[in-house]
Amino acid sequence: MEESRAYAASDRMSTIINENPLLLMAMSRFGISLGFGEKTVGQICQEQQVDCPTFLAVANYIAFGTVTLDDLSVDSLMRYLQHAHSYFLDFCLPLIRRKLIEAIDCSGRDQVAMMILKFYDEYVDEVHKHMEFENDKVFAYVTQLLAGELDDEYNISIFASGHHSIHSKLKDLKNIIIRYLPQKENNLLNAVLFDIMSCEQDLIAHCQVEDKIFVPVVERLERHIEENPQQRDSDGDSAESDPLSQREREIIACVARGMSNKEIADHLCISVNTVTTHRRNLAQKLQIHSPAGLTIYAVLNGLVDINTINPTNV
Repeated sequence: MEESRAYAASDRMSTIINENPLLLMAMSRFGISLGFGEKTVGQICQEQQVDCPTFLAVANYIAFGTVTLDDLSVDSLMRYLQHAHSYFLDFCLPLIRRKLIEAIDCSGRDQVAMMILKFYDEYVDEVHKHMEFENDKVFAYVTQLLAGELDDEYNISIFASGHHSIHSKLKDLKNIIIRYLPQKENNLLNAVLFDIMSCEQDLIAHCQVEDKIFVPVVERLERHIEENPQQRDSDGDSAESDPLSQREREIIACVARGMSNKEIADHLCISVNTVTTHRRNLAQKLQIHSPAGLTIYAVLNGLVDINTINPTNV
């Protein structure tokens, strides 16, 4: 495959996944389900309500290292990164730990094995802190930007200046196992080593997408708001046609169904702090502060079916 090639909306989704299996993870993080037959990327994105230029930008960067920043959805890109965080924190890293425990003697008799497990747990704790900061601070800030509001004390360049890769300790663990842990005929250890290598590559790609795509498009959004102080930008939609972002509409629908902030956070794969920020912004935008008021708003604007709302909200 030529490196200069770029995937397009007319390519079959099955073809690009077969050519580059790493894109399977990207597809999942955009919420694209399997079973798409011979349909094109454009058809799948339209059917599954995914922003096609943003998906292609991420796919082409992962596959070919090419950066495209035109016509991207900041909201769609942010949700992609949030889903990636959930994958690493809730699935991938815990799974590796379980496999690691099975592959080495963690009963306490083997001190080296216990040191390896401790090393891994400390690494996972660092990843948690890294990603939770992005969830709570960076994504909350970008959500504020999507509502057309700048922050006098924070901008994306502050995040970018302190952003660092989070795979280096995983690389150390990989090298320790390969070079210094003698285990004969241990298929479990080889399997977990393969998972560690795959996770390392996935984390590298994740951080690069943040640096090469997410940061620049957020900088562009910041400049847009600075240059158009009277225009509320909602990821490309005008305030008059739709005062709410897609995420805010999702939050209101969840409130109308009687979900708590914690339940909303779990359902949308975001932090509780981000939900709280959204609800505060909604109250300011709509001048509606109660769940009952938001429920009525949701029904009147077609955000929920009246039969699905929580009766206690009205």
